[in-house]
Amino acid sequence: LDARRAEHAGSLEERRAAQFLLHQQWSAVRQAANAEGIRIIGDLPIFVALDSTDAWAHPELFMLDQAGRPLELAGVPPDYFSETGQLWGNPLYDWHRHQETGFVWWISRMKAMLSLYDIVRIDHFRGLEAFWAVPAGEKTAEKGSWKKAPGRELLSALKAALGGDIPVIAEDLGFITDEVRALRDEFQLPGMRILQFGFDASESGKGLDPHNHFLPHNYTAASVAYTGTHDNDTMAGWLAQASTEERRFIEAYLGQIPDDPVRALIREALKSVAAFTVVPMQDILGLGSEARMNEPGTIGGNWAWRMQTEAASQSLARELRKLSVMYARTDEWKR
Repeated sequence: LDARRAEHAGSLEERRAAQFLLHQQWSAVRQAANAEGIRIIGDLPIFVALDSTDAWAHPELFMLDQAGRPLELAGVPPDYFSETGQLWGNPLYDWHRHQETGFVWWISRMKAMLSLYDIVRIDHFRGLEAFWAVPAGEKTAEKGSWKKAPGRELLSALKAALGGDIPVIAEDLGFITDEVRALRDEFQLPGMRILQFGFDASESGKGLDPHNHFLPHNYTAASVAYTGTHDNDTMAGWLAQASTEERRFIEAYLGQIPDDPVRALIREALKSVAAFTVVPMQDILGLGSEARMNEPGTIGGNWAWRMQTEAASQSLARELRKLSVMYARTDEWKR
């Protein structure tokens, strides 16, 4: 290692400098946001990459063989997004070893996240209750199996280490069981409600169903409403491909044929009882499928959309402020 450090001293110094400057700049952004009453949500993928520093520095915390190769890989079974499931390729945790350490790695990881953000969304929260393990060498995620994880013990350790409530949003989409819901609710973590799913005939498996818990009238206060996520098409893009049946269901739900259905649906999310509402900028700007952020199960061409500076106009800011005030999502009333 000393030889490698000496050989790449210049490159390493550049990386340290870049990380230092980024940390300084990000800290300034967060401080400015907090001063305006804005809290920042950071995303925490439940798993890490095989070539990550974590897997390299702590191989004993992962299910790896003596050569550092994964014995099983992370993923999810076939679902709404993919007929063959999603084979993520991340190494799985050796949960027994994590328990032996008192979850010190997880505690350190969460504290690091909270030094950067105010709230953390745990991606694939259900993996803390049970995770989909796919044997190494499989080409798809179809032949995996569910294995239990010590989620209750982990969250208890995090709560004790953080000295109180855990500022976490539980990403509870996909195949969610009563056990996952119980774990989420025991620690009073808000889950996610995706508005777009409420009007998608194929999402619930029951067609267009008024009991679909993704419809706004079925939301609870202990939830975060999203018009869509990075894994969805934009609302405008989805509407452009929606069936006649789905569009009629939307119109019946709204009680009108809206001139701007994207704006009308954003209002539905904002007026719900969900404690928080998140609306992607692509939906605020009314952009179509060309602005989609990510398509699950695909490689390349994702995460490429960038908002143009001029898109963040004062008129748009005033519109969002009015909506936030109208639906009591700010303490302001007149300004």
